[in-house]
Amino acid sequence: MDTNEILARAKKYIAEEKDDFFRKEVETLIEQNKLTELEDRFYQNLEFGTGGLRGVIGGGTNRMNTCIINKATQGLANYFIKTFPDKANKGTLSAVIAYDSRQFSDVFAEATALIFAANGFKTYLFTGLRPTPELSYAIRTLGCDTGVVVTASHNPPQYNGYKAYWNDGAQVIEPHDEGIIEEVNSVTSVKTMSREEALKNGMLIMIDSEIDEKYWSMCKAQLFRPDLIREKAKEVKVVYTPLHGTGAMHVEKVLGDLGLEVITVPEQRDPDGRFPTVEKPNPEEAPALKMAVELAEKIKADVVMATDPDADRFGSAVPGADGKFVLITGNQMGALLTDYILLSRKELGKMPANPAVIRSIVTAPFGDRIAASYGVALEECLTGFKWIAAVMADYEKTGRHNYVFGFEESYGYNVETDVRDKDGVSAAAMCAEMTLYWRSKGKSLLQRLEELYTQFGYFEDRAISKGFPGASGSAVMKNIMTKLRTEGLKTLGGKKVMMIRDIGEAVSFSPEDPNAKTAVLLPKSNVLQFFLEGGSIVSARPSGTEPKIKFYVNCVIDNSKNLESAQKEAQTLCSAIEAEINAVLQSVQA
Repeated sequence: MDTNEILARAKKYIAEEKDDFFRKEVETLIEQNKLTELEDRFYQNLEFGTGGLRGVIGGGTNRMNTCIINKATQGLANYFIKTFPDKANKGTLSAVIAYDSRQFSDVFAEATALIFAANGFKTYLFTGLRPTPELSYAIRTLGCDTGVVVTASHNPPQYNGYKAYWNDGAQVIEPHDEGIIEEVNSVTSVKTMSREEALKNGMLIMIDSEIDEKYWSMCKAQLFRPDLIREKAKEVKVVYTPLHGTGAMHVEKVLGDLGLEVITVPEQRDPDGRFPTVEKPNPEEAPALKMAVELAEKIKADVVMATDPDADRFGSAVPGADGKFVLITGNQMGALLTDYILLSRKELGKMPANPAVIRSIVTAPFGDRIAASYGVALEECLTGFKWIAAVMADYEKTGRHNYVFGFEESYGYNVETDVRDKDGVSAAAMCAEMTLYWRSKGKSLLQRLEELYTQFGYFEDRAISKGFPGASGSAVMKNIMTKLRTEGLKTLGGKKVMMIRDIGEAVSFSPEDPNAKTAVLLPKSNVLQFFLEGGSIVSARPSGTEPKIKFYVNCVIDNSKNLESAQKEAQTLCSAIEAEINAVLQSVQA
């Protein structure tokens, strides 16, 4: 892009941006002739994708700012007005808005609420920050047509985001996502009003504890063994960190009501969008839990729990035999919760007819084997919890299954149907009960996990993530996926590739007979999966929320006779596959 085009785009943005902070930021860059930075901010428009918006905070068309938020909200409002014309004409459309602790989240949330209000929506706005699962719950409880949560989830502090929801409390999916994108891209003017006017005419309603209380009660109502909790809760000491996000008031309240002793990491309790104690507020990564683990080892806690800034993800760690804490991966916690929930339903006579567990396609098939042992179906869906919610909705519509649990490897779990997204608060409560249950049987969570490995095979998983920021990044990621599709992979880690599943093309086939294709009954998505001899799976997927490509390595070794040997074999296989994938990434970049 030449200099004139960059400057023209920048000046157009300055004319449209109403927020002084973001406008002056771009004006300063022009004055200082910082053309490289300006190009990065203006070489493209930040795309309103199928999951909404996510990007670096700052002035520019390729940044998160009020101008981008305003257009997105106007487009979203336009789509609902066109989709539900009778409600629009009657003035009965409604929306609810929540936000997390990130920088400018409160500003973006209020701007969103006032645009909805100006477009005739009865708009509910939380008085303070709230977690994503509570937003989903509020949509369903208040009977709203849509909802928005301002959050960039677990991304680094320079990011913020905007997630749009449908009237069922789930994030928007096809066909509505494309329709909304079209409306957003077509926005030429934005309607808004002042906060004072919106409050005065009743179009803006502030909400607070009335939703909190119901949400907390729901989280507790999902538990199976209230008597056990009342009797044994004081035996378990929990160290918890909200990672400077929204989780503290909710996790502390729910676990405290259950009688558990909760010690929150003091340095990480208060909301702070700078996330000063962590590089990334992501409970999937060990450094984020470092302070919590250190505190837990010091006070001899029984379990570490963590939620990300919008409290939809849940991470944990438990002490090993030597007292040192071991991090539980998303796949491992998903397996443990699947086992515990199904065991509890069976023991207590609460297993519904035609029960089913749902997992994402990049999640380890560990839960598949566990579910089968209880006679429970397991269904795959695309990556992202909105797809788990979509399958839940299909169950309700068709009656073909009854939902009992949904999870994905990225530390997302849903144990209830009142929320249609992953829920770190209810997951924390269920994990606490599970810990108490196995403790009452003389076992730790690690010991139960070992029993599951012995019964179902040893599972080892790795995640390889490579970032490709800037104007050239998307092209590089496209080249990687093209290379994998055209050249394929015949072996990985010394294991033969038995089947390739190309979800972008909706087909699966054997590398030995690529013309004999079988249809894949999933919505199309840019994902490639390689199924290896022995049951291991490797998946490649460009991220939908960040400029990076992700590889998911799920290795399984069926060796129940020697768990230690199986573990070593799985780790060796994972390492070999990881090395080969890194070589592919380097060759494309070169």
